[in-house]
Amino acid sequence: MTAPQTGHSPEDTMDTTTEAPAFVRSAAAVATSTGEDYRVEIRSGHHKLAADEPPSVGGADTATTPVGLLLSALGSCTAITLRMYAQRKDWPLETVRVHLGYEKGPEKSVRITRRIELLGDLDEAQRARLLDIADRTPVTRAVRGGTPIVEQAHHGAVRWQHAAGSGSGAGADGQEAGRHE
Repeated sequence: MTAPQTGHSPEDTMDTTTEAPAFVRSAAAVATSTGEDYRVEIRSGHHKLAADEPPSVGGADTATTPVGLLLSALGSCTAITLRMYAQRKDWPLETVRVHLGYEKGPEKSVRITRRIELLGDLDEAQRARLLDIADRTPVTRAVRGGTPIVEQAHHGAVRWQHAAGSGSGAGADGQEAGRHE
């Protein structure tokens, strides 16, 4: 393919026929940890959330755990998606209740269990269809599919300054010595 004559070099011209579709952000959040405790303040849009750890692992139990937030995201996405689908179909779905658990197994294996209660005058075909839809909600797909986490460089990224006299920058415990700038 030849580049169109626009006064630019061929390197300046993109071949849009082979360009991958761009990603479009559909949600965002910022989690901020300050101080020495484990509490994290979270902003998602104009909403405020928090996360913490239980005392058994050094937290103060002032908010749900990060895994609790993950389960909350999965449960709420499931309930919202099923409600939307039932409304579009004009089905008599009164209540959706999603019970979730995060379970640890042998050899560091983990799994999430999910039980969905559908209350309302639904027939068996409607119930089966809603349960089928539950397997295709956005958060279900993200968790099951192992959505990639892409690390992005930032001009304010953490930089390490080597401790004076340490040579390699490693402390006595083998960890990188330094401070945040």
